[in-house]
Amino acid sequence: MQQLILLVIALPFVSAILTQLMAGHPRRRVALMSVAATWVTFLFAAVNLWLALSAPGVHEYSLSSTWGLIRFDSLSTLMCLVIAAISLIVHLYSVRYMAEEPGYARFFSLLDLMTGTLLLMVSAGDLITLLIAWHLVGILLYFLLGFDTRSRPAYRYAFWTWITYRLGDLPLLLAAALLYQAYGSWSLSVIFQRLSDTPDMQTVMGLPLVEVVGALVAIAAYARSAQFLLHTWLPYSMSGPTPVSALMHAGIVNAGGFLINRFAPLFVHTSGVLHWVFIVGLATAVFGSVLMLTQNDIKKSLGYSTMGQMGFMIMECGVGAFSLAIYHLIAHGVFKGTLFLSAGGVINAARKDDGVPKDPLYNFVVEKNPARNRKPWLLMAAMTLLVPAAILLLAHWLVAEDFYQKQGAIVLLFFGWVTGAQLLFTAYRMHTDNLARLFTLVIVSFSVVVLGYTLIGHGFDVFLYPDETFRAQIYTAAGIDVIWFDVLVVLVTAIIVAGWMHTYYSERNGRRKQRTHPLWLGFYALISREFYVSDLYTWMSRRLERLAVQLNVWLRWV
Repeated sequence: MQQLILLVIALPFVSAILTQLMAGHPRRRVALMSVAATWVTFLFAAVNLWLALSAPGVHEYSLSSTWGLIRFDSLSTLMCLVIAAISLIVHLYSVRYMAEEPGYARFFSLLDLMTGTLLLMVSAGDLITLLIAWHLVGILLYFLLGFDTRSRPAYRYAFWTWITYRLGDLPLLLAAALLYQAYGSWSLSVIFQRLSDTPDMQTVMGLPLVEVVGALVAIAAYARSAQFLLHTWLPYSMSGPTPVSALMHAGIVNAGGFLINRFAPLFVHTSGVLHWVFIVGLATAVFGSVLMLTQNDIKKSLGYSTMGQMGFMIMECGVGAFSLAIYHLIAHGVFKGTLFLSAGGVINAARKDDGVPKDPLYNFVVEKNPARNRKPWLLMAAMTLLVPAAILLLAHWLVAEDFYQKQGAIVLLFFGWVTGAQLLFTAYRMHTDNLARLFTLVIVSFSVVVLGYTLIGHGFDVFLYPDETFRAQIYTAAGIDVIWFDVLVVLVTAIIVAGWMHTYYSERNGRRKQRTHPLWLGFYALISREFYVSDLYTWMSRRLERLAVQLNVWLRWV
């Protein structure tokens, strides 16, 4: 078991060295070497996960006396399989995509190094190994994004990404120093055990250790997962090769969710930090989703879509659904990687012919012309609100009877409810000759998706955190005062219901908001400029450059 996980980590590094040594050989042979090594890595990772399923627990292999621990547990084996699978897809796609690019062997070597570093990061059993791998991911991403040295935008935004990652590394480095000072060990297992025994330990400044370290770890996760105000590198780093974009959006940007899950034994003793994690994730999800809708570039739109999904992932951690965040990042990784790899083909086809038939569906989606004949709006409004709620409640009750006793679970149900209501409302607006049949298909599809999502989420919960008491502690740490929670539930429910009723009433009477209203135009201008965050950073960088020039002149260094 220990030798197998070492092979999973070591194979990509060996492949990177051999690939670079074969740079003078034919390109087909170079690609064959890299792809074959990735295939073997994927197969070994699959066997590794099977061993973890058959023999659950935490096993460690030490490469040295103080650090270099390799951790074999449910989280590491699962993430290794995900990384190996996504890397294999990217390798296969890159064989032909990068065939005409200079530095063919160098690209595959960097790709192998990135794969090995990611595998080392998720398998790290001590803080030093984790920090080294965490830092190397940013370095290798810089070289991959700036692979085309002739492209100034690629270099510029690769450097932008590198700076953001370095800023995010500092909080994690400080958190590691505080943990070592408090417990005298780099081992994560030792730290988590001593943390469980003495969760009330104070830092040198008299602050609670768990709250300070939890906040630092969360900030590091924010930077790596492109949370709001630390997100600008993600949508702009599209000048690199498409396989790199796929790997970054499908795997690397998910590291924030992994980091929070790795430090789950720390977060069970925090409360305020998880509340802020939820708020930041919620803001990121909203801003990312809104900005995605206003982009006219497909890759940039996918970038903001990733930002929104990372917000949902962090938000799930904030409500205590740690294992659900892992399932989310896996599903998003596979989905978004496929979208990026197919984006080039879509762009090429669209340049020739959009291929969209001018039928009623096209008129509804593109020209925003809904059907005129509708069913009674009050009945449809009630169905839109009640049917998703009933399906969600029934599906989760079948899986776990005590599900509704967890505040975080109820918060997630709210978002599922809104999503389901949006789906049914869209079906209501579409033109169809048989509305009942359309609604039946939508409801059945929604039921299957929700039931599958619930069962898989529960399976991840049991696999990653088999201790039921520990799972309850995570939800408890994310909870707030019951009275305030009930007030918020009632208030949000009333706002949502009122909003849907107003929407249906407006649809019934054929009312449309005036798109030329000053408030609407101002809001659209705010979105089109991406809330001026990039402009603010550009202004700050220019001010810093001017200040640096003035200091150089004043000190007579130039």
